[in-house]
Amino acid sequence: MVINERCLLRSQDGHRVAVVAGIITAQYALGDRMAEAHAMVSLIEQGWADQNDVARAFGCSTRTLRRHQRRFDVGGLAALGRSSGYPKGRRRLKPSRSKQVLRLKTEGLSNRAIAQRMGVSEKTVRNLLRRTGWVPDPSTQERLPIEIPTADPNLSAFPKVPVEHGADAAIADESEALSLDSDPADRRLDRLLAYLGLLDDAAPLFRSGTRVPRAGALLAVPALVGSGILEVARETYGSIGPAFYGLRTTLLALLLMALLRIKRPEALKEHSPKDLGRILGLDRAPEVKTLRRKLSRLAARGRAAAFGRALATRRVAARGAALGFLYVDGHVRVYHGQRPIPKAHVARMRLSMPATSDYWINDAEGDPLFVVTAEANAGLVKMLPTVLAEVRILVGERRVPVVFDRGGWSPQLFLRLIAEGFDLLTYRKGRCRRVCKARFGKHAAVIEGREVTYTLADQGVKLIGGRLRLRQVTRLCDDGHQTPIVTSRRDLPAVEVAYRMFERWRQENFFKYLREEYALDALVDYTVEPDDPTREIPNPVRKALDAQLCEARAELTRLQAEYGRAACANPEGRRPSMRGFKIAHGQLGQALRAAMKSVTMLEAKRAATPGRVPVHEAVENQVVKLAPERKHLTSLLKMVAYQAESDLLRLVAPHYRRTEDEGRTLIQTTLASAADLEVTDRELRVVIAPLSSAHRTRAIAALCEHFNRAPTAFPGTRLRLCFSVGGPR
Repeated sequence: MVINERCLLRSQDGHRVAVVAGIITAQYALGDRMAEAHAMVSLIEQGWADQNDVARAFGCSTRTLRRHQRRFDVGGLAALGRSSGYPKGRRRLKPSRSKQVLRLKTEGLSNRAIAQRMGVSEKTVRNLLRRTGWVPDPSTQERLPIEIPTADPNLSAFPKVPVEHGADAAIADESEALSLDSDPADRRLDRLLAYLGLLDDAAPLFRSGTRVPRAGALLAVPALVGSGILEVARETYGSIGPAFYGLRTTLLALLLMALLRIKRPEALKEHSPKDLGRILGLDRAPEVKTLRRKLSRLAARGRAAAFGRALATRRVAARGAALGFLYVDGHVRVYHGQRPIPKAHVARMRLSMPATSDYWINDAEGDPLFVVTAEANAGLVKMLPTVLAEVRILVGERRVPVVFDRGGWSPQLFLRLIAEGFDLLTYRKGRCRRVCKARFGKHAAVIEGREVTYTLADQGVKLIGGRLRLRQVTRLCDDGHQTPIVTSRRDLPAVEVAYRMFERWRQENFFKYLREEYALDALVDYTVEPDDPTREIPNPVRKALDAQLCEARAELTRLQAEYGRAACANPEGRRPSMRGFKIAHGQLGQALRAAMKSVTMLEAKRAATPGRVPVHEAVENQVVKLAPERKHLTSLLKMVAYQAESDLLRLVAPHYRRTEDEGRTLIQTTLASAADLEVTDRELRVVIAPLSSAHRTRAIAALCEHFNRAPTAFPGTRLRLCFSVGGPR
């Protein structure tokens, strides 16, 4: 059993040894609990492994491991050998008092209140109730009526209704979030309710202030609410249990973090929780461990795929006009850890490295729709049917043109896609006959407000023996290079075919932008999960034979060349016969024959070796892969943040001339700027600080006016967001 890259356990004949860097550090019988506990504690105390790895290898919980550490620190090795059973000296409950515990619990007292009254620990009460099989009577569970004070202006608009918990709270409307606190900077009562299990999410409470750091991020809230992500998340996940930072707050915090370029939860250590909390309506924003724990809890549900599908459905309903052409491409996320995971070719590095492949689907404007993680880095040819099956669910039965690169070239697949109602647009792969220059002509058009000109030739092509007839549009570059484009669309002008194909670079730019601005490739989860051990991979033995055969052939070629040079330079006056030449170059001929024999043997051995084998035969340890759920979820959140940024960009475009070059920088600067907050009975007024120049300030002011015409309530409140840009100070 591997603990980490330095430590491992070996068990045989009822004994076990712990090995660190090849040196045995502990050995004991499998039934010796004291020695096993000491081995675990030693590995941690000496710094060879962490608690999680040791607990996983020894088959216990981290809580048990910490208990062993405390015992060892207090009493040494003898404390680890404590006999099983009830601890000596600890007070037991008499049977008569056990009945009293059940009676008090039936009356509705909490475990803590019962423990204080009985003079025992809360754990004792909890264990007793579990042993007796106590189950709460649903008829005796009444909701706790809590009237909401209306002293604070944030709460004056709320009705006085009881706080609900359980399944009803999970589906309650977001506008009905309630709070017991009157001071937005002190949320003690709400935190107490969350601790007691009576609160599923803290209600946002804002307080007025000037120059609140990063409060400009509130300008993105209408776009985020319009995406429907909070409603979709509530329908998909329901609730993440009683908590101060519930589902709504967690998602909103992660989305605003992405827009503020706080690229991962660990980066929160560099920011003030109080400052970030003010733009969420909380006294403190969730910190690193809290967010990681919330992500783990959501990932444990295993609903990221359904979440992404529901988000895509909403996006398609809102932006159906942008789905005239869909772009499909794979993105490789490189893995630099120590786990033996499948490799993939990384085009930007020109290397084959351990990685995970994601396939993104973008609309005609380059905005993402959804993402699919490939199993074992499957290629585009294999993943296209899976991806397009999801597309079919989203768009219905209409024909959809799909644009992809040469990685998806497969005439057999093209037949299948056309039969299923898809049109294709891709580059032609492999060698093909060059088009005569006389067939090219200038083609110009204005597409989507852009004037484009190409030198094109349009013709038909036959593939698979004439069973597949497609259209080929070839572009001639200034240097004479020809780029053939193949499509099944015959109704489009040739210039638009070329334009749509070359617009595929929008998707490449999207990948680059998300890598740099949103840390798309960041490793979110370090855990692994078992992979399919029967999955076939290229045989590493055959790969080694290929390398040996390549070297042997190179050596044979070198010897043959040397032998040929010697034959050319042979003085026929001294050695007129071939026999004399062979005798004179006997050593070289012997080496040549040995090289030929080696090549023949390696070729025979390679031919007898299977090209692919099950992965469990090639990997020594357990076959694993990176756990995909948590990364899929964070990728979806970054996708929604990017979509919101794109929506803001489209709204500001009519008011800012340099949108193509500086639009996203303008949006990013505005969201990161400070703002004044003013809270009234019905509104949350956000006054954004003026920008660096007057024309940039006017563009953002126009964006604020657009949102003010149809106000959006901040999620979890009934406060309408009202935006404006302040004057010069």
